[in-house]
Amino acid sequence: MLENVHWLGHASFRIGDGKTIYIDPWQLKDAVPADIILITHEHHDHCSPEDVSRIRGPNTTVVATADCVPKLGGDVVVVKPGDKITVQGVPVEAVPSYNLDKPFHPRKNGWVGYIVTVNGVRIYHAGDSDHIPEMDSLQVDVALLPVGGKYTMTASEAAAAANAMRPGVAVPMHWGGIVGSRQDAERFRDECKVPVQVLEPGA
Repeated sequence: MLENVHWLGHASFRIGDGKTIYIDPWQLKDAVPADIILITHEHHDHCSPEDVSRIRGPNTTVVATADCVPKLGGDVVVVKPGDKITVQGVPVEAVPSYNLDKPFHPRKNGWVGYIVTVNGVRIYHAGDSDHIPEMDSLQVDVALLPVGGKYTMTASEAAAAANAMRPGVAVPMHWGGIVGSRQDAERFRDECKVPVQVLEPGA
């Protein structure tokens, strides 16, 4: 299920299977033109106008929360938690993403994670989130979960989230950069009761 899912470091992913889909592109090494760009929230390591401009073409659809629009410019499809849209034939669901006991990502901001369905595979990117109640009932095949702590879930909290939603495979993210270490990714893998793949960052 991960052959078309590429971790680009931190919370940045490229999904390529028919359409080229980026989620939170940041500090890109190579700029593969995007069909769809999904932005979870306006923090600089998730909403990077410089990176978006490198992969955005005349036919690229950008989907983001409302507070990203002034930074990104141009046409942006605005979403909030609970929205379900179809973008260039790709089903996209915006789901809640927030902190429970930290000030960095308050629920009132309306920031999101995404579930993208590609060739029947439901891929969930949690955004910058804690293990929130809404996660446990998600039906997904691939779960991309932050494990770095401080701004998001810890590795143990992320493992609890993965064990609750039981995806076909879980992937740790939000480590190896601003916060989080390989040890966090490995702890997540060790505590998960579902298959885990620790990806290496690459283009």
